[in-house]
Amino acid sequence: MSNTPSKSAFPPRGNANGFVSFSRKIYNPLGFKHGYNFPLFVILVGALLGFSLSRFMLLDVGGTFLKGTLPSEVYYYIQSRGRIGITMHLGTIMPAAFLACFQFVPVIRHKVILFHRINGYIIILLLFVSNAGVFMIARHAAGGHPHTQTIIGILGTATTISVSLAYYNIKRLRIDRHRAWMLRTWVWAGSIITLRLVLLPAMTIVDKMEFYEAQRCDKIFFGYDSVGVPAAHNPTAQLYPGCGSDPATSKAHVAVPAGSAGPENVSVGYNLTFGLAAFIALVIHVVGVEVYLHVTPGETERLRVVSRERRAKAGMEADDTERAGEDDFGKYSSIDAESMPLGEVNSRR
Repeated sequence: MSNTPSKSAFPPRGNANGFVSFSRKIYNPLGFKHGYNFPLFVILVGALLGFSLSRFMLLDVGGTFLKGTLPSEVYYYIQSRGRIGITMHLGTIMPAAFLACFQFVPVIRHKVILFHRINGYIIILLLFVSNAGVFMIARHAAGGHPHTQTIIGILGTATTISVSLAYYNIKRLRIDRHRAWMLRTWVWAGSIITLRLVLLPAMTIVDKMEFYEAQRCDKIFFGYDSVGVPAAHNPTAQLYPGCGSDPATSKAHVAVPAGSAGPENVSVGYNLTFGLAAFIALVIHVVGVEVYLHVTPGETERLRVVSRERRAKAGMEADDTERAGEDDFGKYSSIDAESMPLGEVNSRR
């Protein structure tokens, strides 16, 4: 019995209306074969591209970045460890995010393979350096609360492991798994964009709920100094009597309410909500990328067949998971792509 499906199993696409025809003229030259993929590409990759380009000015760490950063963060970024860590992070993650956008353009992957490979190696190296910088600043980032350090550690470790798995699988010619892990890497990393969307309303809510945080007196004094308040008019001693007569050097801690009255109040709201916003954003992105991989099994199956053929040509034997149709997380498809002709797999895309 032939493995080729009947024509009735896959009905013709039909005559496209004017809008669809116009859309195909835009996305087909880029290598997209289906209309639903292109809007996702524009939204997700467009957000990553726009975010990275808008943040390139922050590469001026000593100028633009420090001027736009909360004083509580600047306090540590002007110190040696913090300065090195944030410079490593910003100096590599922005170029990495920008270059990663080109990896998801189908025509580049198919027609400019050498660029895709070299660009991929550069991105992986930049991401490793970026995550190393993140781990250096995590101790004091956003107040350095345990929940904040935890979510930063989870995201940094997860993207390091996932991009390593992507590299390992492409070296083993498992293109389907390489695709899945690269998608996970950058969708997870892109949660930093969604974090900002969650952070603003979260800070507003916290400001109205009378939350407090203990802050060091010299940091509070530094905050007013960094926004241009002369030392003679620095209000730290008046606002927080517990800081004593010399708050500029006092290591004492005082309770500071979240709010917008002063730089220390804004910092409290930021510190209390950063970890929460990062967690919510990461969960959204983790679930989102798995849903996308689940609803696009056709591409996974096609790449599994391509991988099997290339591994066979390279003299690599199929392992147990490959024969069973599994990826690094286990079974992902009930369709036996091992025995499916490439033409049929393409028709299911």
